Amino acid sequence: MSRPDSRAPLWRALAALTVLVISAVVALNFTPRLGLDLKGGTQIVLETQDTERVKADGEATDRALEVLRGRVDALGVAEPTLARSGENRIIVELPGVQDPREAAEVIGQTAQLTFHNVIGPAQEGAKPAEGQQIVEDEDGNPIIVGPQLLDGNGVSSAKAEQEQQSLQWVVNVRFNGEGTPGWKQLVNEACANTAGGQRIAIMLDKNVISSPAVQPSLCAGPGSTTSITGDFSADSAKDLAVLIEGGALPVPVEVIEQRTVGATLGDSAIEASIEAALIGVALTAVFIMLVYRLMGFLASIALGTYALLSYAMLVWLGATLTLPGLAGFVLAIGLAIDANVLVFERAREEYARRTGEGLPRALDTGYKKAWTAILDSNVTTIIAAGLLFFFASGPVKGFGVTLTIGTIASMVSALVIARVLTDWAVRRSFAQKRPGITGLTGTGKFRTWLVTKGPFILKRSGLLVGLTLAAIAVAVTGVVTQGLNLGVEFTGGRVLDYKVSKPITADAARTVVSDAGFPSAVVQESGGESGDQNNITVRTDKITDDEAVKIEDALDEAAGPVTKERDELIGPSLGKELRNQAIIAFIIALAAQMLYLSIRFRWTFATAAVLALATTVALVVGIFAWFGEPVDGVFLAAILSIIGLDVNDTVVVFDRIRENLRERKKGDSLRRIFNDSIMQTVPRTVNTGLGAIFILAALAILGGASLQPFAIALLLGLTLGTLGTVFVASPIAVLLEERFQPKDKADRVAAADPYATVPAGGRESGAL
Repeated sequence: MSRPDSRAPLWRALAALTVLVISAVVALNFTPRLGLDLKGGTQIVLETQDTERVKADGEATDRALEVLRGRVDALGVAEPTLARSGENRIIVELPGVQDPREAAEVIGQTAQLTFHNVIGPAQEGAKPAEGQQIVEDEDGNPIIVGPQLLDGNGVSSAKAEQEQQSLQWVVNVRFNGEGTPGWKQLVNEACANTAGGQRIAIMLDKNVISSPAVQPSLCAGPGSTTSITGDFSADSAKDLAVLIEGGALPVPVEVIEQRTVGATLGDSAIEASIEAALIGVALTAVFIMLVYRLMGFLASIALGTYALLSYAMLVWLGATLTLPGLAGFVLAIGLAIDANVLVFERAREEYARRTGEGLPRALDTGYKKAWTAILDSNVTTIIAAGLLFFFASGPVKGFGVTLTIGTIASMVSALVIARVLTDWAVRRSFAQKRPGITGLTGTGKFRTWLVTKGPFILKRSGLLVGLTLAAIAVAVTGVVTQGLNLGVEFTGGRVLDYKVSKPITADAARTVVSDAGFPSAVVQESGGESGDQNNITVRTDKITDDEAVKIEDALDEAAGPVTKERDELIGPSLGKELRNQAIIAFIIALAAQMLYLSIRFRWTFATAAVLALATTVALVVGIFAWFGEPVDGVFLAAILSIIGLDVNDTVVVFDRIRENLRERKKGDSLRRIFNDSIMQTVPRTVNTGLGAIFILAALAILGGASLQPFAIALLLGLTLGTLGTVFVASPIAVLLEERFQPKDKADRVAAADPYATVPAGGRESGAL
């Protein structure tokens, strides 16, 4: 072995140690940001609206955000978050706020822009006369102001301009016909009030934003315009102009989405998710150790570092951890196992093929040959995760972020840390003397049988495609006849989830809600985060916060006390937008996979893979339609995850087909090569599939009501996707290859005789 190769394990070990040390330092010194669905609170999404005078663009939305920030601060909420989203939306997060009525009222109301005369400075202990009030001016000095003489409706325009001679920034204000008389009265009273410094106070939300002194020239005869001077910068002059012209908020805002999560729900969800993750990881570790022995044990140790790596990346990036995000971390564990299984299966093949070259060479070759399949699998997953981040809404966005982080961390865990440990182990004398303990020396009787005598599945590829079309027809029938139970994210409306103290049936709760004035509400029993059936879910059209309280009071009287665990309000326009975005995300996801796979493989392979993915999605949607399961934002996350994860198995099979095609000899049957490649990768499919099933089953059973539909959809998708690789993608690919394969002599011979008697891998072609 050459000198560079001999030093490679040392460099990998140093890299692994460096990564772990940095991750530990980051994890100990940074605090995670929890989403409201984990710590409880209220999230309100506002959309700014155009007016005749102001367009709701990014600049106006930023100005509105600053006004809203002052209002939120006045509520006294600890650590509120306000941020602009897109061109004209503002996301307000209020941790700990369980009753959103006050917050929504204060945030969404139209503020009052008013003009007052400054009576004079407010002395300590001074009491204002009737109609007057004591406020602080823009410099923090207490002043007494008189009654309102003019409001924002009287303002025609306000512009920030720079004077040509003095180069000072001023705000030029023009009053309309309604405001001009009030302005004249205001100026006349200010000019007569020398004790007050002849000042006018401009107030927004009862806060003084400017209190300029009236210039002597105005006292001679005020018109319909004025200029406000002061120590303005360009930005401060523009801010003041926007506030004055907007009359309050620069543009009106509308609540298009509102979510409230109970304080106890987040704690229960975290505990359930952690428990599910631990059980899933434990089962996966036990399974991989039984199959791969010492290598499996070392891979499990490396898997333990995955949690540290992913957590460190999360807090370092400052990403927000949401409940679906927790599921993303757990799901990425399966990706780490997938990479290890690919390497170990390849190493087994290399050891069996070159027994004289020893364990280190076999393992090294396993890592090298598995690299392309691992890379392709993870890239397709990241593509799907990226689409989730851009097209999903609310907490589901967090799933896209954490799935991406988890995917990267899983690659580091599997390809760097696990490799350091396994490289070290296979070079030890105890492994050299007893190679069987490594788990790399035997391919097993079942695998041998598959490779030598396994079924010729692709002999009837056309029949398999026909059966696929029949299954799709059944799924489509379910969608057409049963319809989709679209969640509130896609239809608009409000969903209220309450935990009740006394047992109550759905029928009884429905009567209670109907008597409260909501006869059209859909009322159902639902499992809580602990898996019990003590929750009542009420779904209505868009209702106000006060109306939501009426429902809560009615249920409290019938089965109380009740605890609100979830409250989601989606406006109809946003529901339609999210529905359209879901369709766009699905199309883009398939197109992105098609493009990437076309680059990595032939277009025939990419087409087959995408058609198989579309089939899997259609079947999952059909099953949900037949059983009336909800199709909501979490379901969208599951579907996009299925697209990203199911293609992994297809990539592995196609990667093996591509490799076997390179070694194809004249007369070799194309279908036999495809079939042999499937049989050679079945052990990997079974082993990684079981690992994912352990994790998802734990989430489905223990993850609580929030994650159960997600886990069930993924279980269905991964199971159908694995079958789809064999019975949908491979048959379509072989049919396309036979029709559009390169026109060289060997291919023409194989295409003319797809059942040739010269098998790849040396087995008899007649075996079934």
